[in-house]
Amino acid sequence: MTMARLLSAFRRPGSPRIVALQTGHADQCAPLHAKSFLHAWSASEFETLLASGSVEGTAAIDSRSEALWGFVLSRRAADEAEILSIAVEPSLRGRGVARALLSDHLDRLFYVGVGALFLEVERGNSPACALYARFGFREVGERRSYYQSPGDKAAAIVMRKDLP
Repeated sequence: MTMARLLSAFRRPGSPRIVALQTGHADQCAPLHAKSFLHAWSASEFETLLASGSVEGTAAIDSRSEALWGFVLSRRAADEAEILSIAVEPSLRGRGVARALLSDHLDRLFYVGVGALFLEVERGNSPACALYARFGFREVGERRSYYQSPGDKAAAIVMRKDLP
């Protein structure tokens, strides 16, 4: 590993710019989703979701390069919503990107009239569970053998947060 690459691994990135996720981001969402989930969604699936009037999306964009650092997508139904997916570039995890995304996303959902937000998270995903707990999500159920991973099936924790 070169010295420059070693130093860049420890350099903290600048703050992301948090914006509404648009259909134009679909081509960047698909590869990022593939880095985060076993069953990745295609760019056309992202386009369809983002074009839907019931889907709210938030993106974290690198202020310098305009690269997509992360996103969160939720689907609204009446005064409730469910987080469909949240993903952050693996090299940027643990640096506050998901926290910034989720904070802004919760504000956006509240603004459009969402009173309760649900999500499912793999029981063994400690960083995600800690993030959601920090934001006031609480466990309200479990789906056994929900997530399929190589050679195993993991439980999903169902969580809820009342907004604001």
